[in-house]
Amino acid sequence: MIGQSVSELEKEFGEPERIDESLYGYQWYIYNQDYKHYMQVGVENNQVVTIFALGDSLDIAPFEIGQPVEEIFNTQYIDTNINIELNGNSYRFELNDTDLNLRPIVQLGNVYAQLYIDKFTGTLSSVRFLNAETLVKLRPYELVYSGDLIEPPPPTNKEWKLFEQGSEQEILDITNVFRIKNNLKPLTWDEPTSKVAYEHSKDMAESHDFSHTSKRFGNLTDRLSKAKITYQAAGENIAANYTDGPAAVEGWLNSKAHRDAMLNKEFTDLGVGVYKKYYTQNFIEKSEQ
Repeated sequence: MIGQSVSELEKEFGEPERIDESLYGYQWYIYNQDYKHYMQVGVENNQVVTIFALGDSLDIAPFEIGQPVEEIFNTQYIDTNINIELNGNSYRFELNDTDLNLRPIVQLGNVYAQLYIDKFTGTLSSVRFLNAETLVKLRPYELVYSGDLIEPPPPTNKEWKLFEQGSEQEILDITNVFRIKNNLKPLTWDEPTSKVAYEHSKDMAESHDFSHTSKRFGNLTDRLSKAKITYQAAGENIAANYTDGPAAVEGWLNSKAHRDAMLNKEFTDLGVGVYKKYYTQNFIEKSEQ
């Protein structure tokens, strides 16, 4: 689908459930009607430029969601450097050991496949397909370049807000995909809890203090109590400086404490708050009425 038009996309997959904004010049067409086929398709200038594929029933040959990592490394050429020539400019991405183990990249003709590896199961969790220009814009690895750096224009305040709102919904969707894969009930969006999560992300960004405990607003219990949210159990995941919502969730998935929160069978509801590139998930188990 990379390089195809929106009409080709919609002919193949139908209309998306919604369209979210990104910071990178494309819009995400969200296909979440069926979590087994969950995907996000990035469209720029009426053309597909990137796809985030997560549903385990999607056809993403030559890969397969859930494929053992050994099989991928045995069948694909994975390099520590990716070199791209584009419009007279040269770009070289340099992958470190963590990149190679958790999110290596494979070139397939003129398309690049960034592979997200679940280190706890040793399998392929999701794939992000990109064209060269979008890969340079996202800069997911250390980059050395000569010539002009392709950069999206700085977002306006309105564009930031739309990115934040879209990322929040994507994080809910992707979390639920993982829960269903693990035979757990999906979480319900909880608006009051999401406001608490948003305020914490904003506080971390403004105070430059990446922590579960705010110097101004206290810990999660303090913040939920102040918002008069009743619950039986609660948990929190935080992240900063990830490219977008999908990247943040994949990061949480590879950290035991964060993964345990996402896959806790007791939790019933989720509030997500994104401010700039700070991400907070607040999980609650609703109190019995």
